[in-house]
Amino acid sequence: MTAKKEEITLLGIVKSPGIVIGKAWSIDKKKIKAEKRYILKRNVDSEILRFAKAVEKSKKQLSTIKNELFGEEKKDHQYIIDAYLLMIDDPTLIENTTRNIKKERVNAEWALSMVVGELKQIFENIDNEYMRERSGDIDYVGDRILRNLIGESLDNLSGIQGKVIVVAHDLSPADTVQINKEKIIGFVTDIGGKTTHTAIIARAMEIPAVGGLEEVTERVETGDNLIIDGLAGKVIINPSKKTINEYLDKQQRYLYVEREIHKYSDLPAVTIDGKQIHIAGNIEIMEELPSLLSNGGEGIGLYRTEFLFMNRKSLPTEDEHFEVYTEVIQKVAPYPVTIRTLDAGADKLISFFDHPVELNPAMGLRSIRLCFKETDIFKTQLRAILRASAFGKTRIMFPMISGVEELRTAKITLEETKRELEKEGIPFDTNIQTGIMIEVPSAALIADLLAREVDFFSIGTNDLIQYSLAIDRANEHVAYLYDPFHPAILRVIKTIIDAAHNAGIVVGMCGEMAGDPTCTLLLLGMGLDELSMSAFSIPRVKKILRKISLEKAQIVSKKVLSLFTVEEIKHHLHEAVKNSFEGELWEEFYS
Repeated sequence: MTAKKEEITLLGIVKSPGIVIGKAWSIDKKKIKAEKRYILKRNVDSEILRFAKAVEKSKKQLSTIKNELFGEEKKDHQYIIDAYLLMIDDPTLIENTTRNIKKERVNAEWALSMVVGELKQIFENIDNEYMRERSGDIDYVGDRILRNLIGESLDNLSGIQGKVIVVAHDLSPADTVQINKEKIIGFVTDIGGKTTHTAIIARAMEIPAVGGLEEVTERVETGDNLIIDGLAGKVIINPSKKTINEYLDKQQRYLYVEREIHKYSDLPAVTIDGKQIHIAGNIEIMEELPSLLSNGGEGIGLYRTEFLFMNRKSLPTEDEHFEVYTEVIQKVAPYPVTIRTLDAGADKLISFFDHPVELNPAMGLRSIRLCFKETDIFKTQLRAILRASAFGKTRIMFPMISGVEELRTAKITLEETKRELEKEGIPFDTNIQTGIMIEVPSAALIADLLAREVDFFSIGTNDLIQYSLAIDRANEHVAYLYDPFHPAILRVIKTIIDAAHNAGIVVGMCGEMAGDPTCTLLLLGMGLDELSMSAFSIPRVKKILRKISLEKAQIVSKKVLSLFTVEEIKHHLHEAVKNSFEGELWEEFYS
């Protein structure tokens, strides 16, 4: 008789929300470890040839995935495979591995692992969660070549039978886009955060997923019962009958709430006393668009363009920028698209030009500062945005503006670009709106001056909080101090809003606070005109807005701004939200 397995609960990071119960399908996605082996001089050429063959085999495998596994409904994911193909062809990867084989007289596996480690280190030192997790893409490419070098087969998710929960050390985007939703109802991984491409795809496909579980592959065997609680970031292994019944009940309640919430997707965000708020979405890559539109996003309030510069051998051309922007603009028409100009640092674009290592890249040569130094990159992007603006309503947003001088410099460059296009007879929206992200304290303090120079503000709370409170949110020792409800942050936000309105311009928010239902009542009362958030949050925020009045929100925000501590503010907001939705099943999941 088989011994009953103990119920185990693991806590991780929510990649994609939802609750599923099913059988585990464990796949071997653990990183292959290269063994160091010295080779004779006469074997160097053959070792380099062996490496070249593994590279070619990897490219053919990825091309097969791209050509055979993508139907019409998944064509927007093809750029992921293209990015991997570019990485495999990257001279840094090929030439440095070849050099290591020659110089160190080592086997190809070890030579490759040295290069992959160096490239990963560059990404992992970047002060940006989204960019740090791009190191996983490098890992994936290196692992694929390495497996081909040692002759080990790669698991293919397309061959899974039955409805299962996939358990893996990690899943690459190439793995994820092969998922058949009829067979795979969820997945859990040892590593990976909420901003990886895999997490973004999982949310777009609405498949519950939890990552960062560290040891789930060691604890789970194929056939084990699993529960994914993609609301609490929890995975329960071998749940008892009691736990299963509790989660079956919770799952039904959640699905009911989801159906009710989605009824608000296509409704306008209007309060019961007639105040309308514009609700848009934040996107980074194309595959987020279907989810954004189906959840009721009224355009794009923040289009991050950094992905265009990543995982490639050369800078994107003007036409490449133009094609991507035009496709996005046409797909969300008649709603507007706010395109943020490059918000990367030289540390992120290290493959394009030489740049010394910075001790504090978060406050170094990045964002608009980098654009001023690398004017060609800036003007190429501006030309493409302007050209794309002829195909639908477009706004340009400059990030990390710290003063009027910087803003005017950016505007001068924009006007120069407009004149160039006019001389060339290239059409664009001559009345295109320009705005800035308010995300550094200096900009907040002179918001009244900056407001006279632009058409709109967008408050980037993620960085504004970090810079205002002098807290690195990626540092585990101080991250607990990172709190949007700090009285100083709320007062800064109110100052920015009032400055914008006094100058007669609209003001929105595109940071995490914008999509937090707990903040909606407060932000409405403080006077925000626009909110931009993840697709998942849109119908939830719409529901709150349609159930409350502007008058009540203003009373709540006035009270909150008079409170002294984070704890007092959170308590007051919680009670205000609870009173507004008392008795509703919705409160259990989203209050």
